[in-house]
Amino acid sequence: MAVIRFQAIQTTLDRKPVHIVEPTERRSELYGINVFNKNSFSHYMSKDASNAVMDAINHGKKIDRKIADQVATGMKSWAISKGATHYTHWFQPLTGGTAEKHDAFFEPNGDGTAIDKFDGGQLVQQEPDASSFPNGGIRNTFEARGYTAWDPTSPAFIMGTTLCIPTIFVSYTGEALDNKVPLLRALQSVDNSATEVARYFDKNVNKVIATLGWEQEYFLVDSALAASRPDLIMAGRVLLGHEAAKGQQLEDHYFGSIPERALAYMRELEIESIKLGIPVKTRHNEVAPNQFELAPIFEEANLAVDHNSLLMDVMSKIAAKHNFKVLFHEKPFAGVNGSGKHNNWSLATDTGINLLSPGKTPKSNLQFLTFFINTIKAVHDYDDLLRASIASANNDHRLGANEAPPAIISVFIGTQLTAVLDELERVKDGSLSPEEKTELKLNVVGKIPEILLDNTDRNRTSPFAFTGNKFEFRAVGSSANCAKAMTILNMIVSEQLRKFKTEVDSLIESKNMKKDDAIFNVLRELIKASKRIRFEGDGYSEDWVKEAKKRGLSNFKTTPEALKAQVSKETFALYESHGIMNKIEVEARYEIELEEYIKKLQIEGRILGDIATNHVMPTAIAYQNTLIENVRGLKEIFGNEYTKYASEQVGLIKDISGYIGSIKSNVDKMIEERKKANKIGHADKRADAYCNKVKPYFEEIRYACDKLELLVDDELWPLTKYRELLFTR
Repeated sequence: MAVIRFQAIQTTLDRKPVHIVEPTERRSELYGINVFNKNSFSHYMSKDASNAVMDAINHGKKIDRKIADQVATGMKSWAISKGATHYTHWFQPLTGGTAEKHDAFFEPNGDGTAIDKFDGGQLVQQEPDASSFPNGGIRNTFEARGYTAWDPTSPAFIMGTTLCIPTIFVSYTGEALDNKVPLLRALQSVDNSATEVARYFDKNVNKVIATLGWEQEYFLVDSALAASRPDLIMAGRVLLGHEAAKGQQLEDHYFGSIPERALAYMRELEIESIKLGIPVKTRHNEVAPNQFELAPIFEEANLAVDHNSLLMDVMSKIAAKHNFKVLFHEKPFAGVNGSGKHNNWSLATDTGINLLSPGKTPKSNLQFLTFFINTIKAVHDYDDLLRASIASANNDHRLGANEAPPAIISVFIGTQLTAVLDELERVKDGSLSPEEKTELKLNVVGKIPEILLDNTDRNRTSPFAFTGNKFEFRAVGSSANCAKAMTILNMIVSEQLRKFKTEVDSLIESKNMKKDDAIFNVLRELIKASKRIRFEGDGYSEDWVKEAKKRGLSNFKTTPEALKAQVSKETFALYESHGIMNKIEVEARYEIELEEYIKKLQIEGRILGDIATNHVMPTAIAYQNTLIENVRGLKEIFGNEYTKYASEQVGLIKDISGYIGSIKSNVDKMIEERKKANKIGHADKRADAYCNKVKPYFEEIRYACDKLELLVDDELWPLTKYRELLFTR
């Protein structure tokens, strides 16, 4: 293994950046050229077919089968003109990744000839085997049938020689087996609820769109170095390894000059992403060595989720060409920053208004406050469910670490907006006098744009922060599919907006209040009721942990704790009332996520045990034998006086023996606890056992291994070290 390590280092040192031939076209000219979009419709489809697709995208209308045949013919012609030979229904099963089954356009006629065939039936529906995908008990293994169905709101695209058609994935009995179906339903729900409230301010609003702009953080590690680390390849993170003397403490990597080799990778990635219609905009060095970030312009949430899943696939493929491995794990290296995927969320009307952005008039600012305050109230009421939306074995390592928001859900809005809400809280009951209304609108509401322009700061320790014209859900993990967090966020906001409209309408009807007075009165009560979720200070401090406990806020530090919020009676009722998922579907996802948590810890435990006993211990013993021979040689030379010349070596021998003993003992104990956990029938109890009984041994084993790394001869050490993984460019 030591030979492999040094060979990997030499291979890395010999690497030269892949030369990228920049296209002669500007990025704007390349944008979407591999996407079957509006620009392609007029060339490959009739006007009726084109209008039908646009109606499906904009208004959710169903596409007639005859029209689907026309769309399929046009899509096939376009795809073949781009060099495509196959098509696939591209979907997002509950594995967290993407899935595809390729079928050729080719079909024999039976007379020795063949045609390129792709019709409406093949476009609209496909039948992949559903038995081997996670289903949480919805399906028996022998019940293999599942269906993918075309989602026309997300355009088809070309990857290599394959036409990829974004689809939903459902079981034979109709339950959702993917991340897209619940998201689409949640987006429809928030559209309905938000449109009704937006019409208080503008009767012309007919649709509200949830928007999402994600920020993808990731690490780049040389592929040869990564291949020399079994843990990095199989677990996505290093399970042991001592921190390098230099990490990120000098703060010299963040926004620094991008290394040439990484920049070559980024350039090709951006070109391919632009061709796929992913509007990538920003690239920069992140805080940790070899950590970077990519961010696009915001889009409609469903399309943004698809684009993020697609981008992660593209990133890995392009990385291989540049001899890199992309690490999406939330905490691949202990001791330096982990990676998140900040979800910047807002709501926009079909009249072109961002509902979380103040305007130039008190009326538009009252609209802003309505959606702003209702969002805060939604987070307040469903903070545990929002925490569950970002729970995973990977993210447990990141949340509450030195760069990520804590596991306690809170909302940051800044001191100036806090002052605005405090002022609104003082609004009197009932109707406002003309003087009060004027003062409120001009002196409080009217100043909001000025406040946001000059005084709204950011709080990097806040899980859910307002950043000027959007909320940034910072706690989402870098490897996560955004769909789950977006499904829950849009659902809880929809629920709160429903309640808000009911209360406002009740005041208008029962107390004959004017609309603005009713809105102000309800907003005032929402401000009071949601005050405990707002926090402006340091989320990392122990004082906040104590304060949050006093406020009654949950602090779920582990995934098994956090996921329990998904299976409460209130959660079942919430999902069902919005038509997003039924109880069976929600329970299935709970089972799937628990099983994923268990399996990840199980895999990590096996990898760690293997590396510790088959790589670290033999290396330590070999070095210890070298020391023993050295001591024997000194004794031969110096006789009984050898001790004063060999005391350090003897001390090392004893230390090495102690750490070897610790490793062996803790690996054995970990294996026994794993065996006990595997016998537990219920997934929730088994997950608790892995979390509380098995996982603690990981740190014990790592500690001893990392100590040995500092003691054993560098030329013997079998594993590529931090300084090589993070600082070899």
